[in-house]
Amino acid sequence: MVARKQLTAPTIADLLAKSAGFLKQKGSATPRLDAELLLAEVLGTGRIELYTNYDQPLNQVEVDRYRELIRRRATGEPVAYILGRAYFRNLTLMVDSSVLIPRPETEHVVEAALNVLLERDWNEAPRVLDAGTGSGAIAISIAAGFPEADVTAADASREALALAEKNARAAGAGRISFILSDLFESLDPTGTFDLIVSNPPYISAEEWTQLPPDVREFEPREALYGGADGLDFYRRIAVEAAQILRPHGVLVLETGYQQGPSVTGLLEAAGSFAAAVTLKDYSGLDRVVVAARADSP
Repeated sequence: MVARKQLTAPTIADLLAKSAGFLKQKGSATPRLDAELLLAEVLGTGRIELYTNYDQPLNQVEVDRYRELIRRRATGEPVAYILGRAYFRNLTLMVDSSVLIPRPETEHVVEAALNVLLERDWNEAPRVLDAGTGSGAIAISIAAGFPEADVTAADASREALALAEKNARAAGAGRISFILSDLFESLDPTGTFDLIVSNPPYISAEEWTQLPPDVREFEPREALYGGADGLDFYRRIAVEAAQILRPHGVLVLETGYQQGPSVTGLLEAAGSFAAAVTLKDYSGLDRVVVAARADSP
């Protein structure tokens, strides 16, 4: 009689090694990190605990759930969408396929906006507009960093706006209003804001074809694609933003890493903004354009 080989439950170490190898074959740029984040989610623990409990066996329910998450990641679905959350500054934000996953480079936009607010003495609460708020990352960060501000978050997507509002409530962010608007279309056309901040779609047609599949196929195209040269939304902003900025108003925009000169040129050519400046990120790349209304003091 041949004895049956007893099957042993897979351990954390076993699953991480196999899953990381599998995700690497499927094209993940960060296979080990992805495998760790998804297993930590299944086990309800932190990544460090995976290593302090490296030999811990998993039960079948845990293994099956983990395999399902790995399967989703193998199709290209971003880890943030699988987990339903992303991190930005000190915020934990709910995310789904209706919004872009917040990127670290957008933190430079928040820093520039907060600097504008902190450098002035305000007689009344400054009014701030986050145009194209998405998950609400910028609007909530500004409200947290400058609580005196009266922030409006606008987006053309009802789904994105609803998610941003949930994130604001979860963060305890006050003084944020949410308005359905394609850029400035549904806003009061008279000058009402002291600061307009935006991370508009700026991916060009050429760049679109070069995006990683997990970005191009899963994140919302309408929040990424900025027309043939990536500048369509900046052209609109250059013409329309001054109409809703107060005389002392300032515009803060995120740009693509090669778009600084083009965006500053568009703003200056529109005639409504004083000399625009480009700020660089920590890699020395163009990331933020700041411009004041031409009639600002």
